[in-house]
Amino acid sequence: MTEQTVYLGMTRADLDFQYNNRARVPNHAEIYAGWAPACVSVTKDFDCKLDVAYGDHGREKLDIFLPDPKRHGDGPHPIRLFFHGGFWMSRDKEDSRFIVRGQVEAGAIVISAEYALIPSVDMTELIRQCRAAVAWAWKNAETFNGDRDRLFVSGHSAGGHIAAMLQATDWTEWGLPADAVKGAAALSGIFDLTPMRHCYIDDTLHLSEEDVRRYSPEHLPPLGGGSTLIAVGGAETAEFLRQSQALAAAWAGKTAEVELIEVPDANHFTIMNHYAGPDSDLCRAMVRQMGLGDAS
Repeated sequence: MTEQTVYLGMTRADLDFQYNNRARVPNHAEIYAGWAPACVSVTKDFDCKLDVAYGDHGREKLDIFLPDPKRHGDGPHPIRLFFHGGFWMSRDKEDSRFIVRGQVEAGAIVISAEYALIPSVDMTELIRQCRAAVAWAWKNAETFNGDRDRLFVSGHSAGGHIAAMLQATDWTEWGLPADAVKGAAALSGIFDLTPMRHCYIDDTLHLSEEDVRRYSPEHLPPLGGGSTLIAVGGAETAEFLRQSQALAAAWAGKTAEVELIEVPDANHFTIMNHYAGPDSDLCRAMVRQMGLGDAS
């Protein structure tokens, strides 16, 4: 008996194959382990404030990495918030601290944000927390020499989805200017949640149709009008490539600029090395988005 198709002509097994990155990249654990020393080194190489609370939940915490004032002056410096991946249900900000290097060396403040994970919270609360992190950074920018008028967001995988959602947020509801977020960099993201309801991920997420409607940035307007940088690895699955291409097409002409970058040979995990690396084309694009020159 032929298995039923559930999304774009694909069966659940097809979608499981497309979205199970760990199964497709057998050495993912080695990649994670390779990041660990770099995550430690950035806490030694840069002035940083770790585990700064932006809310009452135990995971509402920020790591703030500051540029060298001898090279970049006392500021105020542009701010980039980063939201980690893990399909909204795993990983921690400590796992990806290394990604701050290229942008901090270029003169930006990079804030790595933590948030509560599903199923301990639902998608609505998760997105609320991430919005609260942005609002905290905007309202408290002067306490870390940040320039609230140059605030950008970014994220990888689930964090890429979060970054796009933050650009699709009505910030006036948070007491901020409508254009509080000046731009987003969304890496390897999921921008239409529909397929999540039809694959193994939903065994944990339990998304409703309303969740899909409210939290699929592909179908929402980028309200702030800033620039959008969308990046995906050339070695990622057809679905991850399609998700990024679809967001770029949906937002084209609706915001200041949309740039789609396909990073050659990068998979869902190694694209993070390009995010971090000062000499990578991707890192340089994010630095340019903030109006800075290269770290070098």
